[in-house]
Amino acid sequence: MAALRVSLILAVCLLLGHQTFAKNDAPCQLSKWNNGFNTFVKRHIPGGIPTSLDQNEWKKYIMNNGNCDRPTQSFLHQKDLERVKAVCTNAGGKTHKQNLCISQQPFNFVTVRSEQGTCGIRSVRNETKHLILACEVLQNQCVPVHFEGNPDSLKPENNARGCRDPQIKDHAPSFKMTWFQLLLVLLIIIHGY
Repeated sequence: MAALRVSLILAVCLLLGHQTFAKNDAPCQLSKWNNGFNTFVKRHIPGGIPTSLDQNEWKKYIMNNGNCDRPTQSFLHQKDLERVKAVCTNAGGKTHKQNLCISQQPFNFVTVRSEQGTCGIRSVRNETKHLILACEVLQNQCVPVHFEGNPDSLKPENNARGCRDPQIKDHAPSFKMTWFQLLLVLLIIIHGY
């Protein structure tokens, strides 16, 4: 019987702990990933990217920067860093869904598609689209932490709230318990520990 109680307590702890890995349910809430913005910049706004669409140049760049495991990569221009960060504000972005914001203005960027693991380049092309970015709060600033694809060339909805809407609290989402988690907690309470 003691083993069952320990197992139930461990199961509840694991299920409740799993909640901390969930995405934020709105933009500009506290990030659970402290290095998210730096990783975003390293992946999508790095220095030294090729200035042409030459596949050989891009293959060399991707091979030298260790990104062969990502089959689709999008690269923004360093001169646009402040505009990209502004997508996570009322002035530059609108809420899209969950923790995603969509830019109010289109951006120019390069998308490289490659053979996963081989760095064999399938295509390199310039694109002009509205950016869809996951925006989270790090060091009291709402910043992009993830670049979401926009294959349907979506634009912001006219009535959407600004990305950093004052009605959205700057905190992690409230805890939501599933029915299964609630049942486990009740079992533990009923049987005592």
